Amino acid sequence: MSGPNPLRPGEICRELLAALDASEGRRRRRKRDTTPDAIGLAIKRDLLERAAAADPEPDQFEAWLQEQCLAAGGSEGGVRAMALSIFEEWRLAHDAEAFREWLASGAPSDDALRDETFPKGEQTSTPKSRS
Repeated sequence: MSGPNPLRPGEICRELLAALDASEGRRRRRKRDTTPDAIGLAIKRDLLERAAAADPEPDQFEAWLQEQCLAAGGSEGGVRAMALSIFEEWRLAHDAEAFREWLASGAPSDDALRDETFPKGEQTSTPKSRS
């Protein structure tokens, strides 16, 4: 994960935060109880914000994430799951140029666009027709 201009964890995590907004939009539109999803997204958002602020060295990012898991103590399970997700996305940003370009362009998403059209609480799906 090195090279002439290595990607920085802080940069990727800031871009992943933009992508997380689309996930939040999808969660709000689901008709089931999405409390577990909201908890997971909150943990992930917190980790991404802390990683963006700390911006550890690229070769130390995995160890930094592990430290966050250990510091979580009793809530380590959820933090570990989200840390693994972030680390996988970090690796994907290095390995898949299309993913990296999508992140760099602000992670455009139909879900995020739909959220701008329909404020929180408004119905975003069309009613089913009765046949």
